[in-house]
Amino acid sequence: MRAEPGRGVIRARVAVAALFFGNGFVFANVVPRYPEIKAGLDLSNAQLGTAIAAMPLGAIIVGLLASPLIKRFGSARTSTIALALMGVNVVFIGTAPGFGLLCGALFVAGSLDAVTDVAMNAHGLRVQRRYGRSILNSFHGVWSIGAVLGGFAGAGAAQAGLSLTAHLVVTGALTAAAALVALRYLLPGPEDAERAEGAGGEAERDGRGARRPVLRVAGFLALLGLVSAAAASVEDAGASWGSLYLRDELGANAFVGGLAFASLQGAQTVGRLLGDRVVRRLGDRLTARLGGALVLAGMGAALLWPSVPGTVAGFGLAGLGIATVIPAAFHAADELPGLWPGAGITVTAFLLRIGFLLPPPLVGLVADAESIRLGLVAVPLAGLVILLTAGVLEGRAASAAPR
Repeated sequence: MRAEPGRGVIRARVAVAALFFGNGFVFANVVPRYPEIKAGLDLSNAQLGTAIAAMPLGAIIVGLLASPLIKRFGSARTSTIALALMGVNVVFIGTAPGFGLLCGALFVAGSLDAVTDVAMNAHGLRVQRRYGRSILNSFHGVWSIGAVLGGFAGAGAAQAGLSLTAHLVVTGALTAAAALVALRYLLPGPEDAERAEGAGGEAERDGRGARRPVLRVAGFLALLGLVSAAAASVEDAGASWGSLYLRDELGANAFVGGLAFASLQGAQTVGRLLGDRVVRRLGDRLTARLGGALVLAGMGAALLWPSVPGTVAGFGLAGLGIATVIPAAFHAADELPGLWPGAGITVTAFLLRIGFLLPPPLVGLVADAESIRLGLVAVPLAGLVILLTAGVLEGRAASAAPR
């Protein structure tokens, strides 16, 4: 029988969940207040879009430093300090006196978010190894809850007329305080303390020297990046194009148009909160394959027979289908031997962010040339990619085995 986790491990799980919640919550408070930031700085739409694009740029450029930081300071300190700095930085976003400084603050926000993301996932996987069963999906579900509540908090503050500075000072202070309190309860010791003996060490040599294992690991990471980028592109499609498709091409009103993203995000949250039970029974690989098939079938049918209810349902099925894919990719990347602590997650996170960066303009080009409906064919195609590449993820035995 599997031993029950001790009190310290349970506290560490709660602390990691607090980090995921804070990471989802803190910046979501800023998004509903973009119109005030735009108006306060007298920005054009193009300038605001350029400033917002500084976030993924910072994440891609600086995010690669996450693994060296984890190696030097540990995932506990790296995640909590980066999240605390995110709390400080949101104040600078809200008080930036000009376009250039706003771009800089958003670049820093993306950088800190990327480092926090990798480090908290690395520490969450440490806790998961202590539990001996899948719990990572629940952390991602808590992140989604934090993002939704953060969005509501930001919208409520704006509606109530609370000053932007006061709102973000309170939000940032609460986030920083929670992060620093969480540090006290995270797991102590080296990053590989929970691994089985021999795991996570130097790359195996197969008689042909180290070259072949290095190439194999690189190929493995590339596939993990592909499967996670495909999942990310599905999520982004709901955020970027779902409302426009429903309103402009299917004639839905503004409220119903917003249901595309709400359906996807809500189903994804439920899928993540329930996903660990499914993964324990089926394994990451089969769960992801079923999820890819769900994306392919759900959005494929919605686009073949277009209707407002069918499209909302299709995005919901897509959100459910991708719920466990990115956590599974992080899990598989973290188990690769011969890498620095957090290096596998760092590379995978770097590649998946391309899934957020590249598809929107590509879908936009197709939409301008033909229609948004045709551009959204990218969503079922992403489901097909997940279905075909899920073999790189761990199967049932590996996922369920105590570590």
